[in-house]
Amino acid sequence: MHRILGLVLVSVLLLAAAPAFAAKASQMWKCEIDGEVSEEEVIAMGEAWAEAAKKVKGGENLKFYLRWPVAVNAIGEFDVFIEAVFPTFEEWGKFWDNYSGSAAAKLEDKHADQGVFCPASAVWEIEALE
Repeated sequence: MHRILGLVLVSVLLLAAAPAFAAKASQMWKCEIDGEVSEEEVIAMGEAWAEAAKKVKGGENLKFYLRWPVAVNAIGEFDVFIEAVFPTFEEWGKFWDNYSGSAAAKLEDKHADQGVFCPASAVWEIEALE
């Protein structure tokens, strides 16, 4: 009896968890830009990173955005938000499992040396509202 009840409970929990993993995953970094780096240079760095990131397993369907603040209210010492959106959390996980040592990881280090430093990030679940 306990075994059957346990199997039913696990099945219900799996069904409840499935929609959460079907949502899009967004990872957003808060970045600081050295005063000598232009907006155009940041865009070029972002395009190079996005191109390399799409070659990492799990990043094939990656969408990449730079979010520039135009009206702010004390968001801190950050100049731009960098966002990578993955169609699923599964693809996000595959991407990070394969990121270390990739061309994208090497570009990240290079861009930090060139004046774009991103000390903080958060992963978000994106739900579309109709």
